Amino acid sequence: MIKNSMKWYWMASLGLSIFWMGCKGTQTIVNEEPVEERTLREITVTPEPEPEEVMMELPVYNASYTRKNDLLHTKLDLKFDWDKQHVLGKAWLDFKPMFYDTDQLVLDAKGFDLHKIQVDGKDAQYDYDEKNEILIIELGKTYSAKQKYQVYIDYTAKPNERTAGGSAAITSEKGLFFINPKGDEGDKPQQIWTQGETENNSAWFPTVDKPNERTTQEIYLTVDDKFKTLSNGTLDSSTKNSDGTRTDYWNMDMPHAPYLFMLAIGEFAVVSEKWQGMLLEYYVEPEYEKDAKAIFSNTPEMLTFFSDYVGVKYPWQKYSQVVVRDYVSGAMENTTGVIFGDFVQKTKRELIDNHNERIVAHELMHHWFGDLVTCESWANLSMNEGFANYSEYLWFEHKYGKDAADYHLMGEQSGYVMSSAQRGMHPLIHFGYDDKEDMFDAHSYNKGGAILHMLRNTIGDDAFRAGLQLYLEENKFKAVEAHDLRLAMEDVTGLDLNWFFNQWYFEQGHPALDVSNSYDEVKKEVVVKLAQTQDPKENPAIFVLPMAIDIYAANGKAMRKNVQMNKREQEFRFKVDSKPALVITDAEHYLLAEKNEKRSKEESIFQFNNGPLFYDRYISLQNLKGASSSEAQKVVTKALDDPFWVVRNEAIRMINTADNPGALDKIAQMAKTDKRSQVKASALLILAESGDKKYVTVAKNAIDNEKAYVVISAGLEALVKLDKAEGVKYAAKLEKEDNGSIIAAIGSIYEENGDVSKLSFFENNVEKTNGYGAINFLSSYAELAMKGDNSTIFNSGKKLGEIAYDQKISPWKRYGAMKALDSLYKNLKGNGVTDSAMELKKIIESIKKVETNNQLRSMYKNFG
Repeated sequence: MIKNSMKWYWMASLGLSIFWMGCKGTQTIVNEEPVEERTLREITVTPEPEPEEVMMELPVYNASYTRKNDLLHTKLDLKFDWDKQHVLGKAWLDFKPMFYDTDQLVLDAKGFDLHKIQVDGKDAQYDYDEKNEILIIELGKTYSAKQKYQVYIDYTAKPNERTAGGSAAITSEKGLFFINPKGDEGDKPQQIWTQGETENNSAWFPTVDKPNERTTQEIYLTVDDKFKTLSNGTLDSSTKNSDGTRTDYWNMDMPHAPYLFMLAIGEFAVVSEKWQGMLLEYYVEPEYEKDAKAIFSNTPEMLTFFSDYVGVKYPWQKYSQVVVRDYVSGAMENTTGVIFGDFVQKTKRELIDNHNERIVAHELMHHWFGDLVTCESWANLSMNEGFANYSEYLWFEHKYGKDAADYHLMGEQSGYVMSSAQRGMHPLIHFGYDDKEDMFDAHSYNKGGAILHMLRNTIGDDAFRAGLQLYLEENKFKAVEAHDLRLAMEDVTGLDLNWFFNQWYFEQGHPALDVSNSYDEVKKEVVVKLAQTQDPKENPAIFVLPMAIDIYAANGKAMRKNVQMNKREQEFRFKVDSKPALVITDAEHYLLAEKNEKRSKEESIFQFNNGPLFYDRYISLQNLKGASSSEAQKVVTKALDDPFWVVRNEAIRMINTADNPGALDKIAQMAKTDKRSQVKASALLILAESGDKKYVTVAKNAIDNEKAYVVISAGLEALVKLDKAEGVKYAAKLEKEDNGSIIAAIGSIYEENGDVSKLSFFENNVEKTNGYGAINFLSSYAELAMKGDNSTIFNSGKKLGEIAYDQKISPWKRYGAMKALDSLYKNLKGNGVTDSAMELKKIIESIKKVETNNQLRSMYKNFG
């Protein structure tokens, strides 16, 4: 599952950008003389260990759920009361005792009205514990493990009436959501959709809502005939009823965990295609029908690639993907029916160099790791999410090459390191969590994926793939823990891998490595010194680290030595003919470690020219920042022609145009012809900084002829800087564009231009913005309003208040409006306009009272 919008969209759109920026945190900084690399955390001197405290009680241990009854099959008949936002349900649940005889059944049932309960056709006694949201049913007799029984429950579920919390990962635990239920929210579509993970599907049907349970299912959905429906499995029949409704029958004849049950109901356009004879479906809003295959780009190729890579063909009956409004997460891997937040819903043009493939690959890989084989407890969540995270690397490597994959890995590793520094460390398999929702973090995702990459590099790709195949085949339709993966890998390789799993899965932390090398002239030896400097108190393990050390001669030829570090401090010596030009430790750059290493300017230049991997070229460029020598600038100039766009993009920002007059013309050419839109955009912004009006035509060309919106936005920004009057004219011509980035760029121009008559542009176009763009757009609106008189400021504040107050509007816009409103309030207060300021303060306080989003409520504390 991608936890972003809100389960991961909020974190990945508000947080992944931080992860990507974090990749610079573990890089070497090189000037003319060697200097120590700065790290994400300062390395501290380890104090003497204090005496251990005597343990007075056992540590927290969140065990797997004890299964007394085995849920075999679930049959649901569901209707919906849109006005009350109720689910009118009937459930038939087939059970048998797991092993021990039993006369009682405990179900999860959150926020229900119960009308009738029967066991094998007879009325049953029961106790409904509404506080703990469990239903205890007396079975009427004792059943043995060989006896099946059926429970029937007639109920009304009221998910919208639950006092349900949320987290940074999943912003609501209501389980089932009615969107625009009364049809009074403008042109927002009416929808029903579900979000089951972690244990929230029991808010709309009674079940054993635990990850180590499995059941087949049937669902009858009765809806207005105008709606399309989606659920798990196949749509086996659809029957029109005399009252204008329709009953769809969805059948899932393969067992999966209850948290993976799903519903999506709405007026969707459905685009279909086939993969090896199997149905693929893309559910989108009707206006995006022509873009559906681009939104879920390369799904057929991904199915082929992942099936081949893991050695197990996609195991389910069909594969459907649906986009919904107001989703409380990023995306969810419901078996055969993945739900995505509407942040993925874009036109083909918006998707240029801005595709959804990372999230599409992530959710698809879950259908092997998470759905077919499922973590037995939330403490083992990385057995789902680590694999889904690593699928992103595998897909990028397959589709776009190792450079793209390694760039992605760099961001994931840095994201984990930053998160662990800010929020603390815990074992990847974390039985001591405070709340199961805490498991949805950069450990379970980023670290889990990075560890799989290390495992692959440790045992080899062929062995890794064979191990995955065995793991899947032996554990299909089962709940698993990390030891199951270890045993599969050991069975394939014959290796004892306890050391690897113990340090990476069951111990917390990661190594911090001090790396240095020297040349022993007398013995003709290269001396490589490694020291693990992580704080033993919070990161006690001494990590066993297999790695390659590449020793480069001056002619560029490398000698590779494979070593294993297994001490806190260790020295390795290698015979060489002469002093090497460069030594690269961890030459494959796959270790999850914070490395502190010395590099001279000359070594960095050599590494760029001779290192075979993206990391070698990228880190060398980072090390050469600020180096103005002609040799360093030659490297930067060479990087402008690098095969990978990220390196070219970095070089554009680093080029010293003052000492290299021909560089600007080269960059102008890149603005026109580079294959990557982000590079074109960066080139345009560098041209803008030059102030040379001869590049006005380049900026205009970008606005008039480019397809990618990011390039058009950059062209507009460049044009304004190079020729303000022309820029404002072009902005006016683009006012009717629907794209949020274009609208935001125009807003920035109007803010800077200071014409308060353009406030209406903001008011008429705020609905076209979202995410960071909405926050920046509304900030520009406030800044422009403050260039008007006090009445203008006050009236603009009231309009912002209306946006921030409306809980039907996206949280991005609500936050952006609240932040902008606060700035106007403080402006009036600072100018002594007391009455108007107090009116805005009242509006701010009223918004705080109605805000339903926990994150926003916390962020609003300092407003007003």
